[in-house]
Amino acid sequence: MGRRRKGEAVSGWIILDKPADLGSTQAVSRVRRAFKAQKGGHAGTLDPLATGVLPIALGEATKTVPFLMDADKAYRFTVEWGVATASFDREGAVTATSDVRPSPEAVAEALTAFVGEIDQVPPAFSAIKVEGERAYDLAREGIEVDLAARRVVIHQARVTGAPDADHVEIEIVCGKGVYVRGLARDLASALGACAHVSALRRTRVGPFSDDRAVTLELLEDLCHRDAGSEVLLPVETALDDIPALAVTAEDAFRLSQGRPIVLLPRQVETLKARLSSPDGAGFASRTVLATHGGSAVSICEMRAGQLRPTRVFNL
Repeated sequence: MGRRRKGEAVSGWIILDKPADLGSTQAVSRVRRAFKAQKGGHAGTLDPLATGVLPIALGEATKTVPFLMDADKAYRFTVEWGVATASFDREGAVTATSDVRPSPEAVAEALTAFVGEIDQVPPAFSAIKVEGERAYDLAREGIEVDLAARRVVIHQARVTGAPDADHVEIEIVCGKGVYVRGLARDLASALGACAHVSALRRTRVGPFSDDRAVTLELLEDLCHRDAGSEVLLPVETALDDIPALAVTAEDAFRLSQGRPIVLLPRQVETLKARLSSPDGAGFASRTVLATHGGSAVSICEMRAGQLRPTRVFNL
């Protein structure tokens, strides 16, 4: 018999407004302790210096984390001119200085070159593994690492303010894998300046935005009063982009046992229409969320008129 996991079977998503100077793993631990949850995880690391949206999955919601990892993200950050650092944020050692202070107009024009698909070299201080070790660990030891450029997408980028000559505020919407610190580095290089990120806030991850985020202090207070469920979102919240199909109790039972179910012809046609790519070229995805009584039953793949469960929820 397997050892019973300690804690309570709490399942759902928390949109945490992560404070500065707290690591993502530490934040997950705090949230788990607040709920006394058996297990938890996060969807996308946020630098300790950064604040904002850190989606935290508890219990069965951890099975939906991979679907959120690929989601678009939005950031608001401040670039400080005049000083470049090893980590391209305010904590790194100074590596260069400059008197160049680009105007907001020059920054806005330079940003256009970074919108769309671009090749970006991750900062040396990043979580990417190099021969089994994290790049930031090697960088802290003074070991130079040669990180390969990665293809990433920035959908939007705009200047939102310039409080003084030393600072410019920028907002971006991007796909996965974009490093804001890397963008600041490359932007400064394009403008012949030195710079680093002095403030960074993530405002959205997929369907999770900071207007619904809860602070750690409020969350812990709610849990202390047994009211944590007020801010706990359903497991399926991370699956907003996946077509859902309500199934019968009998079919829900079959899926929960890992067995496929046969779809009715009208169900197949409905799902085909919802799964097709916008240009009509075929399926954009075959992934379907099966639900019963308003609760998630399983994530399935639709093939040959059947739904085959790939992840089953125990809710």
